[in-house]
Amino acid sequence: MKKIALAALGLVAMAGAAMADPIHGTWQTIPDDNGHYGHIEISACGSAVCGTLVRAYDSAGTQLETDNVGKRLVWDMENTGDGNYDNGKVYSPDRDKTYNGDMQLSGNSLTVRGCVFGICRSGGTWSRVN
Repeated sequence: MKKIALAALGLVAMAGAAMADPIHGTWQTIPDDNGHYGHIEISACGSAVCGTLVRAYDSAGTQLETDNVGKRLVWDMENTGDGNYDNGKVYSPDRDKTYNGDMQLSGNSLTVRGCVFGICRSGGTWSRVN
């Protein structure tokens, strides 16, 4: 009986790992208007993906203390297939603006874009940290 229960737990764990979205993980942003960059942890939030700022750095690479750490900067991004994510929001702390966002995943690169009233701003290409 114990062996059956352990085998069932193993199958559940493998199924969960197989269903993990390839975008999940930590991503380094490009420098913002102030030269600061951050590490964004992207994970599941409901049926979509969201990203939270987990660390911030100045232009010299020194970790910053900021109220933005812990804030959700990406939310409601839906995996629309082929590495595309759409219908979400992206918040830019340096501009204090929220944009309609989309993202494109290609290996360890994540291109982020935000638009307001048809005017789009590139969030650059982020690099996978882990």
